[in-house]
Amino acid sequence: MTSHPAQPPGSDPSTAGAARSSGAAPLDSLLGQVGRGDRAAFADLYDAVAPRLYGLAQRVVRDAAIAEEVTQEVFLQVWREADRFSPARGSALAWLLTLTHRRSVDRVRSEQAQSDRLHRYESHVTSVPYDTTAEEAVGRVEAGRVRTALDLVGEPHRTALQLAYLEGLTHREVAQQTGVPLGTAKTRIRDGLHKIRHAMTGGEQ
Repeated sequence: MTSHPAQPPGSDPSTAGAARSSGAAPLDSLLGQVGRGDRAAFADLYDAVAPRLYGLAQRVVRDAAIAEEVTQEVFLQVWREADRFSPARGSALAWLLTLTHRRSVDRVRSEQAQSDRLHRYESHVTSVPYDTTAEEAVGRVEAGRVRTALDLVGEPHRTALQLAYLEGLTHREVAQQTGVPLGTAKTRIRDGLHKIRHAMTGGEQ
């Protein structure tokens, strides 16, 4: 680890050093003192178990920077919740390792979920087919003008265009949504785009 987790509010390094010089207390005792707001005990607890918690986090998340973040988060949680620890349920070390493992797993799941969302978005963007007519129409005007022009197109072209270029459906999906053959859907989209172009250019070809 290259960084020291954030100390609790109002922590005094000189007090922590004095506490360390007097000898390390058992982890259960230290945790009990932390639960009563003892900042010196918190510093001693950190020195005693931080490397081990960091090692566990790194094995789970497989990233040094994220492991450091997880370790800091665990110690901040310990400072807030140490009074909840009960020796009757297990050792202090077991409790600390459990907190670290749970938070590490949660971070892995969060990172994976974010990666999956990005992958789905990129796959959707690259899979939606846009023909050159659509690119020309949308590229020549702002989105607001396109929406205004859509209102002038009329049905059934308006619905087909909205599904294809505002909701991102493929031509086949437009056909399924509107209950028409694929060829009819393509024709409505193509003719609708010509109408939009005509409306936006004032009749210029």
